[in-house]
Amino acid sequence: MSLAITTTTTPDGAIVVAASGEVDVSCASELRDAVDAALDAEASRVDVDLADVPYIDSTGIGVLVGAAHRAIDLGIGFGVRNPQRNVKRVLDLLGITLELGADATQG
Repeated sequence: MSLAITTTTTPDGAIVVAASGEVDVSCASELRDAVDAALDAEASRVDVDLADVPYIDSTGIGVLVGAAHRAIDLGIGFGVRNPQRNVKRVLDLLGITLELGADATQG
């Protein structure tokens, strides 16, 4: 399953990076590039929507953790939204759910 990424800006100036497909070593750099671009745009907040991501490997997790740390350094809000049950479980097992601001609205 290939990865598709869309980026939208909300009326309040936040940027939502929505991924669709599996995030693994073969495509994690695409997600990194999209999130980095959103952070570089100096948005009020950057949210990564994972509603359509059924699987994420350690490389993808690393992208999210790195983005969360970069957002803190830049003073920009950051969060992971709508993780599917399997993805949320991995975030919980790794103990990074709160660090990523990951909500539990899916699964």
